[in-house]
Amino acid sequence: MKKSARYIKIVAWSEEDQCYVGRCPGLFYGGCHGDDEQEVFSELCRIVEDTIELYERDRKPLPTPEMLRIA
Repeated sequence: MKKSARYIKIVAWSEEDQCYVGRCPGLFYGGCHGDDEQEVFSELCRIVEDTIELYERDRKPLPTPEMLRIA
């Protein structure tokens, strides 16, 4: 399993911004946005991978992934 798969990735429509917003809580603040849901998700996945690479390059411990509980 890739390390990035452990992190929750959320893409949702924002009424306020009138676009899709992608974020990865627990790994970084902010995120990405755009008009196409799938493109936003793809960009978000790239950002997560890049962020993990930066943590590893700087020899910093990765944040603990937030757990999603499905009942």
